[in-house]
Formats: sequence, C-alpha cells, structure tokens
Amino acid sequence: MTSSMLFNVTTFTYLLSMIAFFAFLASKNKSLGLAGSVLAYAGLIVQTAAIGLRWKESYDMGVGHAPMSNLYESIVFFSWTIVLIFTYIDIRYKYRIIGAFVIPFALLGMAWAQLGMSTGIEPLVPALQSNWLLYHVITCFLGYAAFAVACGISIMYLIKTAVEGSNNNSPAAGGLMSMFPPLKVLDDLNYRAIMIGFPLLTLGIITGAAWANYAWGTYWSWDPKETWSLIVWFVYAAFLHARITKGWVGKRAAWLSVIGFAATIFCYLGVNLFLSGLHSYGSSKM
Repeated sequence: MTSSMLFNVTTFTYLLSMIAFFAFLASKNKSLGLAGSVLAYAGLIVQTAAIGLRWKESYDMGVGHAPMSNLYESIVFFSWTIVLIFTYIDIRYKYRIIGAFVIPFALLGMAWAQLGMSTGIEPLVPALQSNWLLYHVITCFLGYAAFAVACGISIMYLIKTAVEGSNNNSPAAGGLMSMFPPLKVLDDLNYRAIMIGFPLLTLGIITGAAWANYAWGTYWSWDPKETWSLIVWFVYAAFLHARITKGWVGKRAAWLSVIGFAATIFCYLGVNLFLSGLHSYGSSKM
C-alpha cells in the first residue's frame, strides 16, 4: 500500500460523502446526512494515514521532509485541513447540511491533485530546508481551511436570504431551505469560523516572516506572496472590525467572507502560479 493509493481512496471517499450530503439535502433523510458525515470522517482518517505514509516514504527515499513542500502536497494538506475544520464544526454544532457546501472544496482539491499533478517526492530546494516550513504551512492552511468553511456557510446564508428574504423572523420556506440552519445561526457560524481562521493566518504570516529572515535575510520584502497575504489579513481584519464596532452582520458579512476566501485562493494559487517573485517556484514548490 502506497500513499498515492490511499490518497485515491480518500478522493473517492470524499466523493461519496459529497453525494450523500447532496442526497440528504434533496431527500431530508437524516440517515443520509449521518452517512455523509461518517464518510467525511473516514476520508479524514485515511488521508491522515496517507500523509503520514508519504512522510515515511520521503525518508525511505533519503529525502526526509514533511509532505508539504510542493503544490501537490500543499493541496492535499489543504483538503485535509478543510475536512478537519468541518469535522470540528459538524461535531460541535451538528448542522450536517453544511457538509454539502464544504466537502466539495476538499473533493475539488483532492481530485485536482490526483488527476492533474505530478505526485513525485523531490528533494527540498535550499530555501525550504527549515523547520519553519512545518510551522508556517500548518498555521496558514488551518487558517485557509477555516476561511473555506466560512465561505461555504456564507454561500448557504446568501442562498437562504435570496429565497426567504433577510428577515430572520420570517417563516422558513419549504423544500430545500427547510434543511438550512436559521439565518442567525449561519451568520454566527460564519463569524466563529473566521474567528478560528484569523489568528491562525496571523501566526502563519509571523512564522512566514521568521522563515523569510532565515532563508533570505529579511523579514519582509513585499514579495507578491507576502503582499497578498497581507491583503487577505486586512480583508478578514476588516470583517472582524466591522462586526465588532459597526455591527456588520447578515448579507454584508457573508459577502465579505466570500470575497475574503476568493482573495485567499488567489494568494495561495494565483500568486504562486502566475506572479513572479521569491515564491515563483511555487508552481512546483511552496
């Protein structure tokens, strides 16, 4: 059994989980919702084992580094963190329907990684040969994952608002909307997810600055990746500031959450793939 085989099993399990959640959304059958959650948990366990096995494989090859160093490995890890944050939200708040709007993010990442990228294990470039790699990647991607969950919840909020209207006291519409949590709950979950992600992103930027100083002799150089990380940080800082001081809730908060995640994705993929700079090797390395 290889890590690639386990990652394939993971992708298939997330596909089944997404199908179960969609069927739950359509049928209102609670057993299907439970099946979606169980499949997501199972995929998370298999993916955890696969990441550990790939780490071992790198040492067996004499390379010996955490499996977070190239685009393939980072997307796999990103998918893992998304399901990890979803698992926390699912167990804590028990709104299983959220899985229909979050698990597709993880499935899309795994499918892209498995079908469209080289899965080889390669030696680290000199700039990546540091323990700061582990600290920086883990904190950043946990933050990104929380933002992905917040985005999925915000999409649910916007859909429900479009169907029912923005009045939280209005009677729930029938059909699909009856499966969604109340608007106030969705708004609160969006806020809570961002409250998880923002401190982690902050730690990611701090560890990235420390890593930059180790690798390049400067804490900050206004590299495109650094600049976009700061933009993402300001978007979510604005979200929290507006909510705490101005009482921003509802549609404005949901749209800002979606915009923030779009900026996050560009920071992660767009900058690495399309912009030159110290992170221009990001098309193959992070």
